[in-house]
Amino acid sequence: MSERENNPDNKAVQQSVDQGQQALDPSQISFSNGLAGFLAKNASSLGFTSYQTGRFYLLGHDTPQKLAVHETFVERAMGIWGDAQRIYLGTLAHLLRYENMLMPNQIANETFDKVYVPRNIQTTGAVDIHELAVQNDGKVVFINTKYSCLCELSLSFSFKPIWKPKFISALVPEDRCHLNGLAMQDGKPKYVSAICRSDVVDGWRDRRHDGGIIIDVTNDEIVAEGLSMPHSPRLFNGKLWILNSGTGELGWIDQKKKSFVPFCFIPGFARGLAFCDNHAIITLSKPRYGRFEGLDLDNKMQEKDADAWCGVQVIDLQTGAVKEWLRFDGAIQELFDICVLPGVKKPMTLGLQSKELKDTIAIETPAWAVH
Repeated sequence: MSERENNPDNKAVQQSVDQGQQALDPSQISFSNGLAGFLAKNASSLGFTSYQTGRFYLLGHDTPQKLAVHETFVERAMGIWGDAQRIYLGTLAHLLRYENMLMPNQIANETFDKVYVPRNIQTTGAVDIHELAVQNDGKVVFINTKYSCLCELSLSFSFKPIWKPKFISALVPEDRCHLNGLAMQDGKPKYVSAICRSDVVDGWRDRRHDGGIIIDVTNDEIVAEGLSMPHSPRLFNGKLWILNSGTGELGWIDQKKKSFVPFCFIPGFARGLAFCDNHAIITLSKPRYGRFEGLDLDNKMQEKDADAWCGVQVIDLQTGAVKEWLRFDGAIQELFDICVLPGVKKPMTLGLQSKELKDTIAIETPAWAVH
């Protein structure tokens, strides 16, 4: 594990990777001078994923001037949900549950206030888990993109479907509409996003430009259409926010008009969205083949004479301006989901392949052992 202070070039990283995995070059990550202070002010950390390189990141701070980035390898890390005690993470063929092993006011390695340890691995098979959340009954709900449905976990089976779009005629592994995003309301699923209405295998790829829809899962009503590759619907401050990824815009849904209202431009393909202190926190990705083919985002990037980002941007919801940011260069090209960990200062996790995991033992003390 290495650690360096921030410097005038905004270069710093603290990292820890699984045994046998190559660490990220610290020179490939940069960030705004105020990012650590933003996290400190809001007493929060961030968790985000990169399925392209199989990385799970925890972003915290040592001081308001010093950022801490923890990195571990998780194959095809995608949807993430977390709080101060627990993190759920969707992967290639599993859904992982991490638990913080530290007691209140306990510190690990003289620096970490949370240590998230993988305690449960639920095998789902390769169903392309996208976004996920925890319901008010404690059950995990997740988007099963490969089978075009919303699911819960099952003790005996790969998954338990609880809802599908009414235009999907069968639960088959064909990724017909590219169901991807999930918005919760009062601890229950409320809205989902999909690239289009297609009911044929891989049909969504032909409708990326303007086929996007938002569906109310409680009544099967389409509340917005004409979107371009929508991702990450979220309810915040009375609005249904959405990333209209194909146009590179953050905005909200006017449900009376069933239309998208742009708020600000994002210089990259946006997939993950979270909120903190009246700010939107967004993950951005670079194009896979050098350009965003068939999307308005490609033309907008050219108009602005801009290069696409891979990183995280913190957007002020009053002005639309970028308040803080973190940027990857080099091998990391794509990020996926992001979550806010309230009450967490400097977290770390133990990777599934790490040497530390097998040697880290924590005992739940029974009542009879307490004096």
